[in-house]
Amino acid sequence: MKRRDEHLQTLFEKSVPGRVGYSIPLPEVPEAALPDDIARDKPAELPELSEVAVNRHFTRISQKNHGIDTGMYPLGSCTMKYNPRINEQTARIPGFARLHPNAPISGVQGALHLMHELGEYLAEISGLPAVTLQPAAGAQGEMTGLMIIRAFHTANGNPRKKVLVPDTAHGTNPASCTICNYSVVTVATNERGRLDLDDLRSKCDEETAALMVTNPSTLGLFEDRIDEAAKIVHDAGGLVYCDGANLNAILGVTRPGDFGADVMHINLHKTFTTPHGGGGPGSGPVAMRDFLAPFMPKPVIAEDSAGRYTLDFDRPQSIGRVHEFFGNFGMLVRAYTYIREMGPENLNRVSTLAVMNANYVKESLKGLYHLPFDEPCMHECVLSDKDMPNGVTTMDIAKRLMDFGIHPPTVYFPLVVKGALMIEPTETESPENVRRFVEVMRQIHEEAKTNPQLVKGAPHTTPVGRVDEALAARQLHLTADLLPPDADEERQLSFDDQPKA
Repeated sequence: MKRRDEHLQTLFEKSVPGRVGYSIPLPEVPEAALPDDIARDKPAELPELSEVAVNRHFTRISQKNHGIDTGMYPLGSCTMKYNPRINEQTARIPGFARLHPNAPISGVQGALHLMHELGEYLAEISGLPAVTLQPAAGAQGEMTGLMIIRAFHTANGNPRKKVLVPDTAHGTNPASCTICNYSVVTVATNERGRLDLDDLRSKCDEETAALMVTNPSTLGLFEDRIDEAAKIVHDAGGLVYCDGANLNAILGVTRPGDFGADVMHINLHKTFTTPHGGGGPGSGPVAMRDFLAPFMPKPVIAEDSAGRYTLDFDRPQSIGRVHEFFGNFGMLVRAYTYIREMGPENLNRVSTLAVMNANYVKESLKGLYHLPFDEPCMHECVLSDKDMPNGVTTMDIAKRLMDFGIHPPTVYFPLVVKGALMIEPTETESPENVRRFVEVMRQIHEEAKTNPQLVKGAPHTTPVGRVDEALAARQLHLTADLLPPDADEERQLSFDDQPKA
């Protein structure tokens, strides 16, 4: 098979037998043979390259990546915003970065002080007085919150059987319920895109452990009758779990604890500018009301009368550990730095600017793109491909955005909106960047009318064109000899097809 151009080759294609990436002196003592029971039958099937080749390969790949440091990332419901570099500098202070997890309590007083204070900040922000920092991600925070809810109901004589989950919920919500041995009962959305209280009322009974609701919802709308919904659940003896994924929309404006939530997880990567994506490390602290505090993971950081910090293991009703040591400590340092840097006034401005940017996008594109719910939105807006010219779809729009150096928004979610485009510009994007996004979306709509094949064939400027994502997931090929027969063919792009905006 003809070798592809170097910039398209995998490491396996670049491999040269016998080439190595290191050079060390010969040993001064005889080499010892590996025992037969641990030696490989044949060498590991790894590519053989020089250090220079490996370095250039991965550097070249990194230059093709799109990230928040290189361009706009309007990924709805995930709040992909810029992370201030001062967070990184603080996390790299030697006393934090080199801290050993098994150091004695007397030697980690500064770290315990930081975590204790961060918990107090998150309690004030959420309106829920007890906080655990252990969970290592939002999804683990969900699981932890539901475990606490289950432990509470069990202590009261009945763990209950079901959790009510809106049809706009994040996919992790029903998954977390199932892990915690709860049945999921779906609650409908009404014509305004809000929780249908009649449907909620009909499904809420003495077997309801909790309502698991995101507010603002994944439609980017505030549940303006959340207090009524909370009362329905509380009257039945259930609890209200608030998915904190969209806290960035209400930071310093309102608090989940004030509108009826009993438990919530807080995605530090979404709201408090810790690194996001790549599978971790993350952090998903859980805040809760005082009556749930006995069930939180242990140990709990406590301050004694002399101002020293200790670890309280004597918590017989605790659900136990959900993470070793103190969670992902580096993420906690970053979030603490951000909160201290911003202060109360600027935390409030975060939400104000995020909401303003999202409403600017919504109002600017209304009339060109279908707007399923024409109401003021929060930090994100949801459009759809309904009535797009010439059958152009949401996926076509998303792929065409890549030609302009803009990461696609969330597509086809929430599921209650067919062909959804879920757009969150965040507060860290400047007015110029938000206006450019709007202009690009307008151009794509015009192209859908006048040159639909340009949109349907996008992206045109990326190293790889449109791929079959499902096929790639089901048939994972990593070696050169398994490349498809047409892998050498490169698409030719006309200058007339280059992005104009």
